[in-house]
Order: sequence, then structure tokens, then C-alpha cells
Amino acid sequence: MKRWDRLVDKFMEEYEVAGKARETIKATRRELDRWGSWLKNLRPRPALDEVNADLIIHYLRGRAAYRAKATLSGAMSKLRCMGEFLVREAVWLNNPLRWLRGPKLDIRSRLPRRISPEVMRGLWETAAAHRYGYYRSVWVTLLSIFYGTGMRRGDVSQLNVSDWCRDEGLLLVRNSKTGQARRVPVPAVTWQCLEAYLPKRQNHLESLGTADESALFVSRSGGRLKATAISRGLQSLGRSCSETPITMHQFRHTCASDLLEAGTCLPDVQQLLGHQCIGTTMRYLHVADPQLHQAVKVHPINEILTTGGVA
Repeated sequence: MKRWDRLVDKFMEEYEVAGKARETIKATRRELDRWGSWLKNLRPRPALDEVNADLIIHYLRGRAAYRAKATLSGAMSKLRCMGEFLVREAVWLNNPLRWLRGPKLDIRSRLPRRISPEVMRGLWETAAAHRYGYYRSVWVTLLSIFYGTGMRRGDVSQLNVSDWCRDEGLLLVRNSKTGQARRVPVPAVTWQCLEAYLPKRQNHLESLGTADESALFVSRSGGRLKATAISRGLQSLGRSCSETPITMHQFRHTCASDLLEAGTCLPDVQQLLGHQCIGTTMRYLHVADPQLHQAVKVHPINEILTTGGVA
């Protein structure tokens, strides 16, 4: 099925031209390669124009085994886009995936746990007690950025020194998921952490002879601190102060939930997190339940009934 490989290459070229984020492109390629391998291993091997809804459902059933609904939904979305491409290329007369329904997802049920104030405090104390002075500053600064701005791990890894504007207290964030850029204000504590970290970073690079490195966060060897290294480091901090593993997305979830609980309006949280659709941010509104109870207590109806002598 060399024709399939050529079609996938052409589809991915269009995908990249459309400005999709790097991680999205990689995930789509992996899914299409997995589907292509499955088709190639069928006996007898079907021609591309013979692939129908029954064959696709057969593949998706195997793809869904022992996997979350979100995994299957994402796979169907990627295959559906490829199906539309095959229609445009006159390989298929119509796209069977267009009418296939994916699993029903409850986005609130998939929200990660919040990091409790006690565990958050423990993370900061553990980072501040790191035996290496440079890494003390690195991890404290990273914690302040993740919790203070809700940035994604990939976004933080891509930060350059030139992305920090100290006068305005803004970070230029290149969204690793959507490929778009935005400027994010940082809290005062994060501003102080960044300003304290930068001289240590410069001294560290000069000692290694790599002072021209552009990355904001650099490793012990002087290169850009990769996203996987950030995850390992913060998970290591988490093991020292929490019995349950700390995930990277918990920082983003905790940032959004705590801001809403503190009374920050939903559109402001949306802009901070970089959500394109406010519906994505609305997932976090469940944290406002205690505030809703307080709001009902001061509802004008209470005053009316009391004045009228009903209460």
C-alpha cells in the first residue's frame, strides 16, 4: 500500500501548512501510521477504495480495547479528518467516519485532582531545600510559573530569555497545543522568582562556556531543559511530600480552580490559560459551588420574606 503512504505524506503536508502545533502533528501522524499498519496486515489486504464503515468499526473496536473514551474519541477525530482528505482526493466517494458517533464524554469527570494547599506548600519547601543552588532557583521558579500562570509543560519548555518582559511582567507564550502565541502576566512572586533566577542562570552558563543559549530554563549541561525533564523533576519533588503522584496538568487545573474560587471572572481565566473556547474553561466552574451557596444566602428574596413577616 505505497499509495497509502503517499497519501498520508500529502495529508500531513497540508496539516502542517494549516499551522497545526508540533505535538498535534506528531499525534496525528502516529494515529494514521497505526491505522495504515492495521490495514496492511489484513488478509486479504483491501484496496483503499474498498475500506468501508464495517471495516473501520472493526478497527475502532480493537483500538478502543482497554483504553479511555477520550483516546477513542481522539483517534476517531484524526481518522475522520483523513477520511475527508481521501474524499477530496477522489479515493473515497464519501467518508463513512462522518456519520460514526464517538463515545459520549463527560469532561468534568476527566478533570485531574487539585493540589491541596498543604501539598503545594510542601513542593515549594522541598524545592527550596535542594542541595544544588542553581536547581533550587530552577524548581522554585518553575513551580511559581506552573501554579501562577497555569502554563503547559511544553509551553514552559519552549520559553526563551527574550520572551520575558520584566518591565511589564509578561511572558510570551507559544502555545504547544494550538500553535498560537499570547502574552501572559505573571504574579508578583513569579516576577521575583524569575528575576532572582536569571543571574544564576547566566553564571551557570558562563561556567559551562555556553552563555549564548537562548532557552530560559537550561539543564545541568547547559542545553534547553526538556519537557520530559521538567516532568521528572517535579514528580520527584511530589514524591517527597505527597503519597499520590503529582501530574503536570494538576498545576494547570489547580491554578484555574483556585482563581475561580477566589472570584476571578471566567473570561480572564480563559485568556490566562489560552483556551480558544470559553466552554473549555467552564469545566472548572464546579469549584464555585461553595460560593454559590454563599450567594444564595444574600439573595434579595431573603430580605423580602423577612420584611413581610413570612420568615
